[in-house]
Amino acid sequence: MHVTHLIQLAVTGLLVACLPLSMVWMSSDANKYRKLVWVAVFLTFDLIVFGGFTRLTDSGLGCPDWPGCYGMANPFLAHEHISAAEALMPTGPVTVAKAWIEMIHRYLAMGIGFVIIALMIKAWQQWRRTRASAFAPLMPTLLFLLVCLQGAFGAWTVTMKLQPIIVTTHLLLGLTLLAMLVWLGGREDNVLAPPQPSHDPAALRGVRRLAIGSALVLLVQIALGGWVSTNYATLACSDFPLCNGQLVPEMDFEHGFTLWRELGRTAAGHYLPFSALTAIHWVHRNFAMIVVVVLGLTVWRAWPHAHLRPTARKLALVLSLQALTGVATVFLNFPLTIAVLHNAGAALLVLLVTMLNYKAKYQLDLASPTPRAPNVTPASLHQ
Repeated sequence: MHVTHLIQLAVTGLLVACLPLSMVWMSSDANKYRKLVWVAVFLTFDLIVFGGFTRLTDSGLGCPDWPGCYGMANPFLAHEHISAAEALMPTGPVTVAKAWIEMIHRYLAMGIGFVIIALMIKAWQQWRRTRASAFAPLMPTLLFLLVCLQGAFGAWTVTMKLQPIIVTTHLLLGLTLLAMLVWLGGREDNVLAPPQPSHDPAALRGVRRLAIGSALVLLVQIALGGWVSTNYATLACSDFPLCNGQLVPEMDFEHGFTLWRELGRTAAGHYLPFSALTAIHWVHRNFAMIVVVVLGLTVWRAWPHAHLRPTARKLALVLSLQALTGVATVFLNFPLTIAVLHNAGAALLVLLVTMLNYKAKYQLDLASPTPRAPNVTPASLHQ
């Protein structure tokens, strides 16, 4: 790709970042660093949802090269190449609409990259000036490194032609980025307005253990869901609660869960049997029951704690809706809107479970015999 088009791409990403950065800069919020963190959370959530839309509309190869589109900075400049590919295969992976969906996804990703860079620079500047724990730069620096790794997997997603393990890892890294930003946002919120310590630390320790368990089972379920989506196994079971009329249908776990293979192929290069897709779908569907039980128990145990109750209430609502959209994708034969909502629900669950973990940990820290006071002054927050 010519350096001129690379510069054009970078400028496009910077322009995307300018709007949220300008909103933070011009806001009346005294603590602009905290506001920037939550803006990054909002944008990352949006990117994950749009990434799901990109995958579900089969637009991942809308531009079959990276980082540009046929070596160009945008589909306008590559219109001749895209139109030629679309004329050869009107229902193929390259069309004008799919090219725009893919490139918009990349522009948003670049914009968030610039926002994370601004967050890291701000953290280092304030840390050197104040040494306040609110600006500890380790997490923003790790976020920057994670964004770089995520960009590499975005490139491999295209260059390796949507290989399922690469696409699934790309999804998991995006959700990891969201979780880390939410954790950082929780830290900034508690520095601004520390909650009252819990009067029942023993019960809170139980909630904390359950919250960690919830995060682990949710991680497994999202990995399984990503594996379903990247292998296009959503409709491998055509009914519910049975799968193709059977409680335990014919399944090929060996080929279905071989990780390193091409899309639609076995490790030996043969076409992936339908029974392998059935195994992928069936495991994701049944593990969802474990997720509902573990997260439901976590909500029940967190509810009596006033500081945790709002997050627990939202978690219960999103978990219920997530179960409904999962079932609806089968009964309604995989409508795009429902599928995108199901992806958004997974991201919301990650956000809420992360926040519940942070709040429970913070409450336990406050309840410890020698709680550590935040190293921050009111003046240092007004930046």
